[in-house]
Amino acid sequence: MKNIFSLLVLALVILQSNAQKEPVEAKRRTVPTAELQIKMAVQAAPVEFRDSAKVYGYNSEGEFVTLREGTNGYICLAPNYKMSVYYAYCYPESLEPLMARGRELIAEGKRKERDKIREQEFKEGKLFIPQQPTTLYGYWGEAKDVNPETGEIKDAKRRYVIYVPFAKAADLGLSNKHNNLGMPWLMDEGTYKAHIMITPPLEAHKH
Repeated sequence: MKNIFSLLVLALVILQSNAQKEPVEAKRRTVPTAELQIKMAVQAAPVEFRDSAKVYGYNSEGEFVTLREGTNGYICLAPNYKMSVYYAYCYPESLEPLMARGRELIAEGKRKERDKIREQEFKEGKLFIPQQPTTLYGYWGEAKDVNPETGEIKDAKRRYVIYVPFAKAADLGLSNKHNNLGMPWLMDEGTYKAHIMITPPLEAHKH
């Protein structure tokens, strides 16, 4: 009897624990409205690009879809609603083949191999990558800090990524080392996706 009672108590504790966790997990899985996703997505873009950019996000079933067609040649991605940190991005359509291929490979479970695969496909002429400098804009912060009216994220951070394929840091007058000063530096130097990274200090984001 003592063993049975102990098992019943343990079962009740587990059920209570799951009941407390489930609302949090369920809330995390809830897909924001298309309107809110669009507002969040375009926060990544310069103001003048926001109204006419194409926006990708998620439908009520959690499928990655087009939420809004665009007319200005820019694409914005709404944050992945399953994440506790929301990341929004915006970039010109010329970067979409590179970005779309990355998404495909991640969906196939090839996150670690995606750079090697994309590089090989680029070398084989199967993947287009702009050869002129091309900019990606990033905007992110805690999902819990999203303003449901504006799509803005409290204390959000920004990052600017300028793709310069095969560039060398010395040729651009840049360091190839990360810094915490908000200064530009060259990442993946000399590769097919060499890019200048600029992450303004948090104080700069507030102005």
